[in-house]
Amino acid sequence: MMTKYKPVEIPNAAFIFCRYSITILIWLSLILKSIWLLEFVSLILIFSAILKVGKAPMIMLYKYTFNKIFKSDDVILNENAIRFAHIIGTIFSLICIAAIYIFNNNIGWYFVAGFGVLKTISALGFCPASKLYECTLNGQCCVRKKNGC
Repeated sequence: MMTKYKPVEIPNAAFIFCRYSITILIWLSLILKSIWLLEFVSLILIFSAILKVGKAPMIMLYKYTFNKIFKSDDVILNENAIRFAHIIGTIFSLICIAAIYIFNNNIGWYFVAGFGVLKTISALGFCPASKLYECTLNGQCCVRKKNGC
């Protein structure tokens, strides 16, 4: 049985670094029209989903470099929700890559722009994929503000 909430503790600055870095890489791939940069993002997201957030590549990079100099308070996250978000991010990145290779190059880059917008929303603290996970598994969906949300 899949647990709904599995806490994991990581440095808050590492989590922020991960969110912002991936977002910046997506936008750079769009600006530079760099498919390999988008493929790199996809690899990071795949490994993040496989290894889970506590051992995700960008988290580990920050933890063993910048966090040694700039100590950060820890944050407790729902490991399952973040893993789900990484899986969704991986799917989106693979759709973008496929769109670039299969369809007209310009159409594919429009997909990347959409992915960049979604990832920017996530980086700013409102992760739609994580919210979707919480909503579907925990029944914590707020559709109307009248319900106290």
